[in-house]
Amino acid sequence: MSNLQSETIDQSRRRFLGAAAGAGAAVAGTAAAPAWGGSTLMDTMGSFFQNHYQRMSDEEIADAIGRIERRAKRRYDVDIICRDQPPQEDVVFGYALNISKCQGYRDCVSACVRENNLDRGSQMEYIRVLEMEEGSRNLEHSEHYYDPDTVPVEGKYYLPVQCMQCDNPPCVKACPVEATWMEPDGIVVVDYDWCIGCRYCMTACPYQARHFNWREPQIPSEDINRNTNYLGNRPRPRGVVEKCHFCTQRTREGRQPACQEACPTGARIFGNLLDPSSEIRYVLANKKVFRLKEELGTEPKFWYFTD
Repeated sequence: MSNLQSETIDQSRRRFLGAAAGAGAAVAGTAAAPAWGGSTLMDTMGSFFQNHYQRMSDEEIADAIGRIERRAKRRYDVDIICRDQPPQEDVVFGYALNISKCQGYRDCVSACVRENNLDRGSQMEYIRVLEMEEGSRNLEHSEHYYDPDTVPVEGKYYLPVQCMQCDNPPCVKACPVEATWMEPDGIVVVDYDWCIGCRYCMTACPYQARHFNWREPQIPSEDINRNTNYLGNRPRPRGVVEKCHFCTQRTREGRQPACQEACPTGARIFGNLLDPSSEIRYVLANKKVFRLKEELGTEPKFWYFTD
């Protein structure tokens, strides 16, 4: 990180500290101070001033996880479990999607929203399923808002698009504070507590796979997925960018992503690219595959193929 970037962050944090201290003093003598009283103020300040995830000690990560779980309890009145699940050894995840099997039902989208605690109010979705004319690969001429009750439509095919988990991710290069990076298992992640919301990464992504929280995400308490991961589906705050993370809370425990499990046609194949006996390696070796916008050199770990 450059000195200029560090100075900018330090200045922002000093301004925050001043505002927090002022707000705390203003409510200290009142009967009720839910926003800045007691542990709430300490948790807010702790989150803002905590170190970058990759530089935190185990003890600091444990403190951060405790703050995340307490905030979820205050906000949603639910007890979540937030884990710091590390990447598995000798694993690099990849995805392949059979577009001849995808029928556009969008079950993958719904499953992703539920699994990853996405904002219901803005209808944020990590997966876009595009309705395309047969023979066309022009994403700009696709239909994003088709009626899923009418699919499949004759003369159309369906192309789900999400984060491509690029090996050469332009979003990572664009981030001025290193709030996003690629993990050893190939997943591009975001440190939500380090993101400053500049949205440079959104501009850099050629797949429109990153999404900004313009407001506090709205999720009914009964719909909260309580099994969360620090670099995955834990509740996010307003003002940060988020994206698909291959369901780290599932895949790093040996399970399949929610979208893969929900697909009713078996179009989705997920697995370890380093395992020569995996199904995804079979697809890459034996099927005619392509990647979106491959000419850009982003090296996506997400392939499409047909029977």
